[in-house]
Amino acid sequence: MTILVTGGGGFLGGALARRLVEEGSRVRSFSRGRYPAQEALGIEQIRGDLADAAAVLRACEGVDLVFHVGAKPGIWGPWRDYHRANVAGTRNVLRACRKLGIPRLVYTSSPSVVFDGRDMEGADESVPYPPRHKAAYPATKAEAERLVLEANGPSLATVALRPHLIWGPGDTHLVPGILKRGRKGRLKRIGTGDRLVDFTYVDNVVEAHLCAGRRLAAGSPAAGRAYFISQAEPVPLWDFVDRVLACADLPPVRGSLSPRAAYAAGAVLEVVYRLLALKGEPRMTRFLAEELSTAHWFDITAARRDLGYRPVVSMDEGFRRLREWLRLVGLRVEGVEGCGG
Repeated sequence: MTILVTGGGGFLGGALARRLVEEGSRVRSFSRGRYPAQEALGIEQIRGDLADAAAVLRACEGVDLVFHVGAKPGIWGPWRDYHRANVAGTRNVLRACRKLGIPRLVYTSSPSVVFDGRDMEGADESVPYPPRHKAAYPATKAEAERLVLEANGPSLATVALRPHLIWGPGDTHLVPGILKRGRKGRLKRIGTGDRLVDFTYVDNVVEAHLCAGRRLAAGSPAAGRAYFISQAEPVPLWDFVDRVLACADLPPVRGSLSPRAAYAAGAVLEVVYRLLALKGEPRMTRFLAEELSTAHWFDITAARRDLGYRPVVSMDEGFRRLREWLRLVGLRVEGVEGCGG
Protein backbone atom coordinates (compact mmCIF):
# COMPACT_ATOMS: atom_id res chain seq x y z
CA MET A 1 0.00 0.00 0.00
CA THR A 2 0.88 3.64 -0.50
CA ILE A 3 -0.26 5.66 2.49
CA LEU A 4 -0.52 9.45 2.76
CA VAL A 5 -0.03 11.23 6.07
CA THR A 6 -1.07 14.87 6.01
CA GLY A 7 0.85 16.89 8.57
CA GLY A 8 3.60 14.28 8.32
CA GLY A 9 6.19 16.78 9.49
CA GLY A 10 4.46 17.33 12.83
CA PHE A 11 4.75 15.54 16.16
CA LEU A 12 1.99 12.96 15.68
CA GLY A 13 2.17 12.83 11.88
CA GLY A 14 5.92 12.21 11.98
CA ALA A 15 5.59 9.45 14.56
CA LEU A 16 2.85 7.80 12.51
CA ALA A 17 4.85 8.03 9.28
CA ARG A 18 7.89 6.42 10.92
CA ARG A 19 5.80 3.56 12.31
CA LEU A 20 4.20 2.94 8.92
CA VAL A 21 7.65 2.68 7.33
CA GLU A 22 8.66 0.18 10.00
CA GLU A 23 5.62 -1.90 9.08
CA GLY A 24 6.67 -1.98 5.42
CA SER A 25 4.28 0.54 3.87
CA ARG A 26 5.18 3.07 1.19
CA VAL A 27 4.65 6.39 2.94
CA ARG A 28 4.06 9.84 1.54
CA SER A 29 4.09 12.91 3.76
CA PHE A 30 2.28 16.14 2.94
CA SER A 31 3.39 19.19 4.90
CA ARG A 32 4.67 22.72 4.44
CA GLY A 33 8.30 21.91 5.26
CA ARG A 34 10.96 19.42 4.25
CA TYR A 35 12.51 17.06 6.79
CA PRO A 36 15.88 15.35 6.19
CA ALA A 37 15.08 12.65 8.75
CA GLN A 38 12.11 11.56 6.67
CA GLU A 39 14.21 11.49 3.51
CA ALA A 40 16.62 9.15 5.28
CA LEU A 41 13.71 6.79 5.98
CA GLY A 42 12.60 6.77 2.35
CA ILE A 43 9.43 8.76 3.04
CA GLU A 44 8.27 10.64 -0.04
CA GLN A 45 7.70 14.28 0.83
CA ILE A 46 5.32 16.62 -0.95
CA ARG A 47 5.30 20.21 0.20
CA GLY A 48 2.13 22.23 0.19
CA ASP A 49 -0.69 23.82 2.13
CA LEU A 50 -3.91 22.02 3.05
CA ALA A 51 -5.89 25.00 1.77
CA ASP A 52 -4.34 24.52 -1.71
CA ALA A 53 -6.74 22.09 -3.41
CA ALA A 54 -4.36 21.37 -6.30
CA ALA A 55 -1.49 20.53 -3.94
CA VAL A 56 -3.71 18.23 -1.87
CA LEU A 57 -4.94 16.46 -5.02
CA ARG A 58 -1.36 15.95 -6.16
CA ALA A 59 -0.42 14.49 -2.77
CA CYS A 60 -3.34 12.04 -2.91
CA GLU A 61 -2.57 10.59 -6.35
CA GLY A 62 -1.90 6.85 -6.25
CA VAL A 63 -2.76 6.56 -2.56
CA ASP A 64 -4.68 3.66 -0.97
CA LEU A 65 -5.27 5.13 2.50
CA VAL A 66 -5.15 8.66 3.92
CA PHE A 67 -4.36 9.57 7.51
CA HIS A 68 -5.48 13.19 7.71
CA VAL A 69 -3.48 14.40 10.71
CA GLY A 70 -2.56 17.91 9.53
CA ALA A 71 -4.30 20.83 11.27
CA LYS A 72 -3.70 24.19 12.89
CA PRO A 73 -3.51 23.58 16.68
CA GLY A 74 -3.46 25.98 19.60
CA ILE A 75 -5.89 27.99 21.69
CA TRP A 76 -5.54 31.44 20.14
CA GLY A 77 -5.38 33.06 16.74
CA PRO A 78 -7.47 34.51 13.91
CA TRP A 79 -10.58 32.47 13.15
CA ARG A 80 -9.87 32.60 9.41
CA ASP A 81 -6.49 30.86 9.89
CA TYR A 82 -8.08 27.98 11.78
CA HIS A 83 -10.94 27.70 9.29
CA ARG A 84 -8.54 27.76 6.34
CA ALA A 85 -6.41 24.89 7.65
CA ASN A 86 -8.92 22.79 9.55
CA VAL A 87 -12.14 23.16 7.57
CA ALA A 88 -11.13 24.17 4.04
CA GLY A 89 -8.15 21.82 4.25
CA THR A 90 -10.36 18.90 5.25
CA ARG A 91 -12.78 19.67 2.43
CA ASN A 92 -9.87 19.52 0.00
CA VAL A 93 -8.77 16.13 1.35
CA LEU A 94 -12.30 14.74 1.04
CA ARG A 95 -12.66 16.05 -2.53
CA ALA A 96 -9.36 14.47 -3.49
CA CYS A 97 -10.38 11.13 -1.97
CA ARG A 98 -13.66 11.15 -3.91
CA LYS A 99 -12.09 12.25 -7.18
CA LEU A 100 -9.28 9.69 -7.04
CA GLY A 101 -11.36 6.83 -5.64
CA ILE A 102 -9.38 6.49 -2.41
CA PRO A 103 -11.40 4.04 -0.28
CA ARG A 104 -10.36 4.91 3.29
CA LEU A 105 -9.75 8.06 5.33
CA VAL A 106 -8.74 8.19 9.00
CA TYR A 107 -9.19 11.68 10.43
CA THR A 108 -7.44 12.97 13.56
CA SER A 109 -9.98 14.95 15.56
CA SER A 110 -9.97 16.04 19.21
CA PRO A 111 -12.13 15.55 22.33
CA SER A 112 -12.35 19.34 22.50
CA VAL A 113 -15.00 19.19 19.76
CA VAL A 114 -17.53 18.15 22.44
CA PHE A 115 -16.11 20.11 25.40
CA ASP A 116 -18.67 22.54 26.83
CA GLY A 117 -16.66 23.84 29.78
CA ARG A 118 -18.03 21.36 32.32
CA ASP A 119 -16.57 18.18 33.82
CA MET A 120 -16.44 15.21 31.46
CA GLU A 121 -15.96 12.09 33.59
CA GLY A 122 -15.99 8.78 31.75
CA ALA A 123 -17.65 10.45 28.77
CA ASP A 124 -18.39 8.28 25.75
CA GLU A 125 -19.22 9.00 22.12
CA SER A 126 -22.89 9.76 22.89
CA VAL A 127 -21.85 13.22 24.16
CA PRO A 128 -23.22 15.83 21.70
CA TYR A 129 -21.43 18.80 20.22
CA PRO A 130 -22.04 21.91 22.34
CA PRO A 131 -24.13 24.74 20.85
CA ARG A 132 -20.98 26.87 20.58
CA HIS A 133 -17.25 26.73 21.36
CA LYS A 134 -15.10 29.30 23.14
CA ALA A 135 -12.08 28.95 20.82
CA ALA A 136 -11.46 28.64 17.10
CA TYR A 137 -9.58 25.36 17.36
CA PRO A 138 -12.38 23.17 18.82
CA ALA A 139 -15.00 24.94 16.70
CA THR A 140 -13.20 24.32 13.41
CA LYS A 141 -12.18 20.78 14.37
CA ALA A 142 -15.83 20.02 15.15
CA GLU A 143 -16.91 21.35 11.76
CA ALA A 144 -14.23 19.30 10.04
CA GLU A 145 -15.16 16.16 11.98
CA ARG A 146 -18.77 16.52 10.87
CA LEU A 147 -17.64 16.81 7.25
CA VAL A 148 -15.56 13.65 7.54
CA LEU A 149 -18.30 11.56 9.15
CA GLU A 150 -20.94 12.80 6.73
CA ALA A 151 -18.67 11.81 3.82
CA ASN A 152 -18.73 8.15 4.85
CA GLY A 153 -20.34 5.89 2.29
CA PRO A 154 -19.91 2.85 0.02
CA SER A 155 -17.02 4.38 -1.97
CA LEU A 156 -15.24 6.17 0.89
CA ALA A 157 -15.10 4.79 4.43
CA THR A 158 -14.23 7.40 7.04
CA VAL A 159 -13.53 7.38 10.76
CA ALA A 160 -12.57 10.12 13.24
CA LEU A 161 -10.23 9.58 16.20
CA ARG A 162 -10.24 11.90 19.21
CA PRO A 163 -6.91 11.49 21.05
CA HIS A 164 -6.64 13.59 24.17
CA LEU A 165 -3.59 15.72 25.08
CA ILE A 166 -0.84 13.92 23.14
CA TRP A 167 2.61 13.98 24.74
CA GLY A 168 6.00 12.28 24.66
CA PRO A 169 9.52 12.69 23.25
CA GLY A 170 9.53 15.03 20.27
CA ASP A 171 6.44 16.90 21.49
CA THR A 172 6.27 20.40 20.01
CA HIS A 173 3.30 21.70 21.95
CA LEU A 174 2.16 20.35 25.32
CA VAL A 175 5.47 19.46 27.01
CA PRO A 176 7.36 22.51 25.65
CA GLY A 177 4.53 24.78 26.78
CA ILE A 178 4.70 23.38 30.33
CA LEU A 179 8.50 23.64 30.48
CA LYS A 180 8.60 27.14 29.03
CA ARG A 181 6.11 28.44 31.56
CA GLY A 182 7.71 26.45 34.37
CA ARG A 183 11.14 27.97 33.74
CA LYS A 184 9.62 31.45 33.86
CA GLY A 185 7.64 30.73 37.01
CA ARG A 186 4.38 31.43 35.17
CA LEU A 187 2.47 28.29 36.14
CA LYS A 188 -0.34 28.38 38.69
CA ARG A 189 -2.72 25.63 39.70
CA ILE A 190 -6.28 26.39 38.69
CA GLY A 191 -8.83 25.13 41.18
CA THR A 192 -8.32 22.29 43.65
CA GLY A 193 -6.11 20.25 41.33
CA ASP A 194 -7.95 16.98 41.99
CA ARG A 195 -9.83 16.78 38.67
CA LEU A 196 -8.83 13.73 36.61
CA VAL A 197 -7.62 14.23 33.04
CA ASP A 198 -6.58 11.86 30.25
CA PHE A 199 -3.15 12.36 28.70
CA THR A 200 -2.20 10.08 25.82
CA TYR A 201 1.36 9.02 25.05
CA VAL A 202 2.17 9.50 21.38
CA ASP A 203 2.90 5.82 20.67
CA ASN A 204 -0.59 4.95 21.89
CA VAL A 205 -2.13 7.49 19.53
CA VAL A 206 -0.10 6.02 16.66
CA GLU A 207 -1.34 2.56 17.65
CA ALA A 208 -4.93 3.77 17.55
CA HIS A 209 -4.44 5.15 14.05
CA LEU A 210 -2.94 1.88 12.83
CA CYS A 211 -5.83 -0.07 14.35
CA ALA A 212 -8.33 2.23 12.66
CA GLY A 213 -6.56 1.88 9.34
CA ARG A 214 -6.69 -1.90 9.58
CA ARG A 215 -10.33 -2.16 10.69
CA LEU A 216 -11.83 0.57 8.51
CA ALA A 217 -13.80 -0.55 5.47
CA ALA A 218 -17.12 0.30 3.88
CA GLY A 219 -19.86 -1.09 6.10
CA SER A 220 -17.54 -1.92 9.00
CA PRO A 221 -18.57 -0.97 12.57
CA ALA A 222 -15.99 1.84 12.58
CA ALA A 223 -17.16 3.48 9.35
CA GLY A 224 -18.78 6.87 9.87
CA ARG A 225 -18.04 6.99 13.60
CA ALA A 226 -15.89 9.00 15.99
CA TYR A 227 -13.87 7.40 18.81
CA PHE A 228 -12.24 8.76 21.95
CA ILE A 229 -8.63 7.66 22.27
CA SER A 230 -6.78 7.87 25.59
CA GLN A 231 -4.22 6.28 27.84
CA ALA A 232 -6.99 4.80 29.99
CA GLU A 233 -4.99 6.08 32.98
CA PRO A 234 -6.57 9.42 34.00
CA VAL A 235 -4.53 11.40 36.53
CA PRO A 236 -4.95 14.71 38.38
CA LEU A 237 -3.95 17.37 35.84
CA TRP A 238 -1.47 19.15 38.05
CA ASP A 239 0.19 15.89 39.07
CA PHE A 240 0.94 15.36 35.38
CA VAL A 241 2.32 18.89 35.06
CA ASP A 242 4.57 18.37 38.10
CA ARG A 243 5.89 15.09 36.66
CA VAL A 244 6.74 16.82 33.38
CA LEU A 245 8.57 19.55 35.31
CA ALA A 246 10.43 16.94 37.36
CA CYS A 247 11.65 15.29 34.15
CA ALA A 248 13.45 18.56 33.41
CA ASP A 249 14.61 19.01 37.04
CA LEU A 250 12.25 21.93 37.57
CA PRO A 251 10.29 22.54 40.80
CA PRO A 252 6.57 21.70 41.06
CA VAL A 253 3.86 24.30 40.66
CA ARG A 254 3.33 26.25 43.87
CA GLY A 255 0.87 29.11 43.33
CA SER A 256 -2.85 28.72 42.72
CA LEU A 257 -5.78 30.63 41.25
CA SER A 258 -9.50 30.05 41.53
CA PRO A 259 -11.33 28.89 38.38
CA ARG A 260 -13.51 32.02 38.50
CA ALA A 261 -10.47 34.33 38.66
CA ALA A 262 -8.74 32.42 35.86
CA TYR A 263 -11.84 32.65 33.64
CA ALA A 264 -12.19 36.39 34.30
CA ALA A 265 -8.51 36.94 33.54
CA GLY A 266 -8.89 34.98 30.32
CA ALA A 267 -11.87 37.05 29.23
CA VAL A 268 -9.99 40.30 29.87
CA LEU A 269 -6.84 39.12 28.09
CA GLU A 270 -8.82 38.00 25.05
CA VAL A 271 -10.29 41.51 24.70
CA VAL A 272 -6.90 43.16 25.18
CA TYR A 273 -5.18 40.93 22.64
CA ARG A 274 -7.91 41.57 20.07
CA LEU A 275 -8.06 45.34 20.57
CA LEU A 276 -4.29 45.81 20.49
CA ALA A 277 -3.66 43.08 17.87
CA LEU A 278 -0.95 41.61 20.11
CA LYS A 279 1.15 38.75 18.81
CA GLY A 280 1.44 35.34 20.47
CA GLU A 281 -1.04 33.74 22.86
CA PRO A 282 -2.53 35.26 26.02
CA ARG A 283 -1.32 33.65 29.21
CA MET A 284 -4.92 32.72 29.88
CA THR A 285 -8.13 32.42 27.85
CA ARG A 286 -11.66 31.39 28.81
CA PHE A 287 -11.24 28.05 27.02
CA LEU A 288 -7.92 27.36 28.75
CA ALA A 289 -9.30 28.33 32.17
CA GLU A 290 -12.12 25.82 31.78
CA GLU A 291 -9.80 23.15 30.44
CA LEU A 292 -7.40 23.54 33.38
CA SER A 293 -10.09 23.48 36.06
CA THR A 294 -12.36 20.64 34.94
CA ALA A 295 -12.19 16.86 34.64
CA HIS A 296 -11.99 15.41 31.16
CA TRP A 297 -11.39 11.71 30.84
CA PHE A 298 -13.09 9.31 28.48
CA ASP A 299 -14.53 5.83 28.12
CA ILE A 300 -12.61 4.04 25.32
CA THR A 301 -14.79 0.91 25.32
CA ALA A 302 -15.95 1.61 21.76
CA ALA A 303 -12.38 2.00 20.45
CA ARG A 304 -11.39 -1.25 22.14
CA ARG A 305 -14.39 -3.06 20.65
CA ASP A 306 -14.55 -1.69 17.11
CA LEU A 307 -10.90 -0.83 16.44
CA GLY A 308 -9.13 -3.38 18.59
CA TYR A 309 -7.21 -0.53 20.22
CA ARG A 310 -5.14 -1.14 23.35
CA PRO A 311 -2.65 1.32 24.91
CA VAL A 312 0.88 -0.06 24.42
CA VAL A 313 2.88 2.34 26.63
CA SER A 314 2.02 3.06 30.28
CA MET A 315 2.23 6.49 31.90
CA ASP A 316 5.24 5.45 33.97
CA GLU A 317 7.08 4.14 30.92
CA GLY A 318 6.15 7.29 29.03
CA PHE A 319 7.67 9.49 31.70
CA ARG A 320 10.83 7.37 31.73
CA ARG A 321 11.18 7.89 27.98
CA LEU A 322 10.41 11.59 28.27
CA ARG A 323 13.12 12.09 30.88
CA GLU A 324 15.66 10.26 28.72
CA TRP A 325 14.73 12.39 25.72
CA LEU A 326 15.03 15.63 27.69
CA ARG A 327 18.48 14.54 28.85
CA LEU A 328 19.42 13.83 25.25
CA VAL A 329 18.35 17.27 24.01
CA GLY A 330 19.86 19.02 27.02
CA LEU A 331 16.57 20.10 28.59
CA ARG A 332 16.39 22.95 26.07
CA VAL A 333 12.93 22.28 24.73
CA GLU A 334 11.10 25.37 23.59
CA GLY A 335 7.71 25.58 21.94
CA VAL A 336 4.29 27.12 21.74
CA GLU A 337 2.66 28.10 25.00
CA GLY A 338 -0.69 26.59 25.85
CA CYS A 339 -2.11 23.11 25.92
CA GLY A 340 -5.08 22.85 23.59
CA GLY A 341 -7.08 19.62 23.47
